Amino acid sequence: MTGSAGRPGASETRRAQVELARRRLVDLATGVLAAQLGLSTAEAAEHLATLAEATGLPAGDFAADVVNAVAAPGDPLLAPADAPQARRLRLTAAIAEVAPSATEGARTLLEEGLAPLGADSLWLWRRAGSGCLRLVGYAGVGAAEAAAWRWIPPAAPEPFRLALSDGPVWLEGGGDDGTPLPGSGTGASRAVLPLRRRGAPAGVALIGWPGPMELDGPVRRAVSGLMDVAGAVLDLPEAEEPAAPALVDLLDALAHPAALLRTGGPTGETLLEHANDAATEVLGGALTAEDRSLPRTFPLVHDELTRLDRRAHHTRHPQRAARLPLHPPPDAPPRGPLLDVRVVPVGDERSALLWHTVGDPGLASSRAVARLQSVATFQDSLTGGDTVWSEQAYGMFGMARDEPPLPLLALRGRIHREDDEALTGLLTTLTEHHSGAQTVLRVVLPDGSVRHVRVAAEPLLDGDTVTGFVGVYQDVSDTRRTELALTATFDHLTAVRDQAELRHQLALQLQQAIVPEATALRELPGGLTVAARYRPAAQEYQVGGDWYDVLPLPSGKVLVTVGDIAGHGIDSVTGMVALRNAQRALAFTGRSPRELMGWLNEVTLRTGGGSTATAVCALYDPEDGGLVWSSAGHLPMLLIRDGRARLLEPPQDILLGAVPSYTYRERRTRLRPGDTLLLYTDGLVERRHDGLGPGLARLAAAAERMAGRLVPERLVDGLLHMATGDTDDDTSIVAVRVRGPDEDADEG
Repeated sequence: MTGSAGRPGASETRRAQVELARRRLVDLATGVLAAQLGLSTAEAAEHLATLAEATGLPAGDFAADVVNAVAAPGDPLLAPADAPQARRLRLTAAIAEVAPSATEGARTLLEEGLAPLGADSLWLWRRAGSGCLRLVGYAGVGAAEAAAWRWIPPAAPEPFRLALSDGPVWLEGGGDDGTPLPGSGTGASRAVLPLRRRGAPAGVALIGWPGPMELDGPVRRAVSGLMDVAGAVLDLPEAEEPAAPALVDLLDALAHPAALLRTGGPTGETLLEHANDAATEVLGGALTAEDRSLPRTFPLVHDELTRLDRRAHHTRHPQRAARLPLHPPPDAPPRGPLLDVRVVPVGDERSALLWHTVGDPGLASSRAVARLQSVATFQDSLTGGDTVWSEQAYGMFGMARDEPPLPLLALRGRIHREDDEALTGLLTTLTEHHSGAQTVLRVVLPDGSVRHVRVAAEPLLDGDTVTGFVGVYQDVSDTRRTELALTATFDHLTAVRDQAELRHQLALQLQQAIVPEATALRELPGGLTVAARYRPAAQEYQVGGDWYDVLPLPSGKVLVTVGDIAGHGIDSVTGMVALRNAQRALAFTGRSPRELMGWLNEVTLRTGGGSTATAVCALYDPEDGGLVWSSAGHLPMLLIRDGRARLLEPPQDILLGAVPSYTYRERRTRLRPGDTLLLYTDGLVERRHDGLGPGLARLAAAAERMAGRLVPERLVDGLLHMATGDTDDDTSIVAVRVRGPDEDADEG
């Protein structure tokens, strides 16, 4: 069965690949039996079917056992206890061999064969005539990183040379003595193995694990066995190099469906160039070259999407559709429509297609509530009456409920000066043209932050006289931030071809995706209550490398960390993402903070491009209230206890990325019920013409004044509002409170 446009669904495609792989194994096993037993092909096939029936195995599974037994007679991998694993690996390799591309083959090898062994990435290089290695397939890694390792010169890193000449190289826990490898670091294990075709080395495979792992005998045998039969994947069409790998990685990082469209196919049509995992699932599986036209991918709405795409490029502004129907893949349950569809122009030929799907029954109601909370009504009188606001308006303008509401004519002092013209145009339309109008104004709140508010108003008329205005305010800040983050770079790219601006906006988008400006109050094991805030740099071009993380671990402990990578821009943000993700993965090893910090130091040295970073890593044990922590040149944590605040003096250890193989120290602090711990970055306290000492003293004094604010959300909001730093740097702050015996979760 196929879809209405002739495209098979993901489940059908997968079944076809599995069936083809099983048939190939049966044919191969038939040939083996014919040769060994002197039978004709028909007799061998009948004999194979009889043996499979006698063992109770499907013919494909039994064929895999036959092929394994002949390929490696006496191999301990094929002992009775390990036969099911060997069979699974043989079937996995066979399915990978019939994949449509080397990257799809690599994904099958990783997901079906290596992931059960704990691996999280796979790279496949093929030997080229020049003596170089060329990347033909990969899985579990981003497009930008893959692009950086597409070619490996003849003077390859030693593990590659050894694998080609001597056989597999096993690097447990980063035991590569400093040799740079894709995604490598002291905290990650790697295996580099030769890939063979017709008995000769034809390429190299690199398998990665997210953290240190003992690559013992069973793991090594399983990995070696799979790679011994995976060489045929090198013959598949190689991975297509993305035209914009950084953009592809950005779309891949989004949780909701996203795709990259390109105008300029053979007949000028719009093609789907890339789809992230969420979009691939919605669309029914990986797309082949034939599936990339919009009519085949979106048979019901391709005309509307083409119209949106063309209009987006013509106006240089995002285009939207509230709801578009989606044709479900064959053999899949009915799917909901595409919701909140956006087409964002990306240069001259490309655009980003973003949408949401209905994931749960609460989605519609939550969206409706959010919209109601972001809308307020107002009415102004021009004849001596009062201005009346609904309750929500006070929050939009950062005003207390007992303050008098502001009429439209008095808004000029509350908005960004660059929006004066927009407000004047709105008022002119209302008063002179006696017509309704709307605009978006940037409202400057008392704390200096900016909120985007849409104003839609109608004049109240008495004959030809305007007696007042009535309308609504709508807080569109979230929408504007998302839209600006996705479009500002690409508008600039079209206008001035400014690659530096492109890198900045990608950094901004990536940072906003990884480090949200506000994290909701969280209840964690051991009576911990946590709140975190992130404030971007005052100057938009100074996208920084701050990060924070709070992570409950399987052991019951809780990891709390804050860090700051040096510099600004795409390099700082990508370095921040690498460190934060590495720390998350390594934390699951259960190792101590000082060991985690040592591994992060090696990750920084190998992936930071010469950058350095500060960080503090703390591990809280609810069993005894113990906090074990380590610091890499970071500012001291602040402990608030019994209404008094004191700085926890950290070990005098060096920055991350300064020198290799550095041993960090750790300290232990017992937290009591009622204690609050603050972790922060220098943007909170640092001043241009002042040392850190006075800034830290001011922070401690402010924290003591607010010590009665038990709920961490109130504390971090208050401290961020009173922040004394003036360097325009970004700022992160995390508050962790150990709930007291008489406190409720929402006390404060």
